[in-house]
Amino acid sequence: MVKPMRIAVGTATVALMVGMAHADEGMWTLDNVPRAAIAKATGFTPDPAWLKKIQLSSVRLAGGCSGSFVSGEGLVMTNHHCVADCVAELSSAEDDVQANGFLAKTRADERKCAGIEVNQLTDITDVTDKVNKATDGKSGQDFANARRAALTQIEKECSGDDAAVRCDVVTLYQGGRYHLYKYQRYQDVRLAFAPEAGIAAFGGDPDNFNFPRYCLDMSLLRVYDASGKPLKSPNHFKWSKQGTKDGEATFVSGHPGSTSRQRTISELEFVRDKVATSYLFYAQERRGRLIEFGRENEDRRREAFEPLAGTENGIKVWKGRQQALADKEFFASKVKAEQELRSKIAADPKLSADVGDAYDVIAKAQDRYAQLYPRLVMLERMRAFDSELASYARLLLRAADESKLPNNERLREYGEARLPALKQRLANPAPVHKDLEIAMLTFSLTKLREEFGPDDAIVKAVLGKQSPDQVATAAVNGSKLGDPAERLRLFEGGKAAIDASNDPLIKLMAAIDPAARAARKAVEEEVEAPVEQAQARIAKARFALYGDSVYPDATFSLRLSYGKVQGWEELDGHMVEPYTTFAGVYERDTGAAPFDLPPSWEKAKDKVNLSTPFNAVTTNDIIGGNSGSPALNSKGEVIGLVFDGNIHSLSGDYGYEPKRNRTVMVDVRGMTEALRNVYHADHLVKELGVK
Repeated sequence: MVKPMRIAVGTATVALMVGMAHADEGMWTLDNVPRAAIAKATGFTPDPAWLKKIQLSSVRLAGGCSGSFVSGEGLVMTNHHCVADCVAELSSAEDDVQANGFLAKTRADERKCAGIEVNQLTDITDVTDKVNKATDGKSGQDFANARRAALTQIEKECSGDDAAVRCDVVTLYQGGRYHLYKYQRYQDVRLAFAPEAGIAAFGGDPDNFNFPRYCLDMSLLRVYDASGKPLKSPNHFKWSKQGTKDGEATFVSGHPGSTSRQRTISELEFVRDKVATSYLFYAQERRGRLIEFGRENEDRRREAFEPLAGTENGIKVWKGRQQALADKEFFASKVKAEQELRSKIAADPKLSADVGDAYDVIAKAQDRYAQLYPRLVMLERMRAFDSELASYARLLLRAADESKLPNNERLREYGEARLPALKQRLANPAPVHKDLEIAMLTFSLTKLREEFGPDDAIVKAVLGKQSPDQVATAAVNGSKLGDPAERLRLFEGGKAAIDASNDPLIKLMAAIDPAARAARKAVEEEVEAPVEQAQARIAKARFALYGDSVYPDATFSLRLSYGKVQGWEELDGHMVEPYTTFAGVYERDTGAAPFDLPPSWEKAKDKVNLSTPFNAVTTNDIIGGNSGSPALNSKGEVIGLVFDGNIHSLSGDYGYEPKRNRTVMVDVRGMTEALRNVYHADHLVKELGVK
């Protein structure tokens, strides 16, 4: 997975310029691709037709991953870990898809992934003037309300009543610009192929964010149209037959989740000192609870597999971020970059007047954020209610309350344009495991009491005279929200149905909702609104100094990065080559988890070409959310599938390290070899256009 590493990073080479990006650096929006810089670095100049093909062939998985169309019949390539929920949903004691993998021999055998939605970006529109006009002269909560209303209205006008369209207003440059992204939504998505989890995540947590690497972290989905037929997808990427060689230009199109490269020092200090440490203490204990739960029996191990993998991923993410920000040399380079920008602003009287006290406003807001953060994360962000059923209850409760408000006054995630996606989530037939729900809700309620103490009003309202285990057991066992039909009944019934419901989890969410909303409102008014206004002032000054040679922070919107196949030299002088081979995975096999090969691979050892490239690294600039991104050559052909970064991409959230920061991908030749000679999926190889 695209996750961080376990050790601190040497940082003298981190590129943290506030001006022109370094070669290979940047996650560029497709309407502002640095064509001259790409031509200089790669010898290839992308033209509008090439970029349009990239846009329409790339897709976003609504759960937080990337993907791409790879055939004219709706076939989508993404990572195995991006479909982990679907694989878990399809697994049972009788048919363990997690352990044994899945291959549909025919289209009729493809199995629906109810929780996966595929979004295809069709249009990008600049709506900055509309948003600025709506918020002009406003501050605090008035600014937050006006901004929310403007964004909701723009999204509603874009999607209309078409449930097959999704529209998102994306905030770029910390409020310096707003762009409307219009997507075609596909909700009938079916699994065509997934390898065994043992080879998809070969090496497990020890190998995560390391290289050399030997993972077949891939899956193939198929999108179906409204008539139930495979989607015609004329815009798709063909698989390269030749693959790549060392030094060849590479391009990655995908949806990086978020970066903080343009954040101020005071914001980064808050992340380092509060957010990272808070999450790590919580997640490390959560990991222990999940491990113990999974040791009970095989069913519980299967139930805990996906949340445990996600938790271990999160721990590495936040360890990496915290370690990068705690590194004195790294942080000093961030301070220097901010000081240089502030000096340039101060040297220009007009810019100085326009920016004013923006940096001080942001710093003051972080002080207030530190006070508000515990209740925000525990109540509004549901850390105290670690339960899928509780999240359904919150969604239903708020959807009912928000539906009574005019569209422009609702919480943005409950605007009319977002309702189809909410309904799809509620309709997901994936089973909810009550024993896991009880265990995790008990754990999180215990953390709620630890955080605020037994005398806190919210703790009393939630627990009363009972223990966390008693409350969790009664709430989960008494709830009917595990049934999608019941969820949809309540959703369609609106506020009357919710008010009449005796579901204990809905009642629990109702008890804490006023406090959760108050925590959210306080952060929006006292932190987010002043910070965004101040950041917008800084962004305008940055534009005045550098134009759009600066790329915006990642926002889970489509981006293009460019680079090349290239290994790196470690600090001790050791050279890391850019490719691994099939021979290496067999050498690494120990027969014990997490380095045990599945039986299909053991049987295929004499059939595969051991010299075939398996995994590879490139200099492309990526971050979490790029999981499932296609790696492409200048012809727009797939040469790999992005699934991770190396250890030196640790600081990627805050800056790009050009000497050693590497993207890790499954080589297209490795995917082809596995499909053909391990899984005998000749029909898929033929569909992918590979002889």
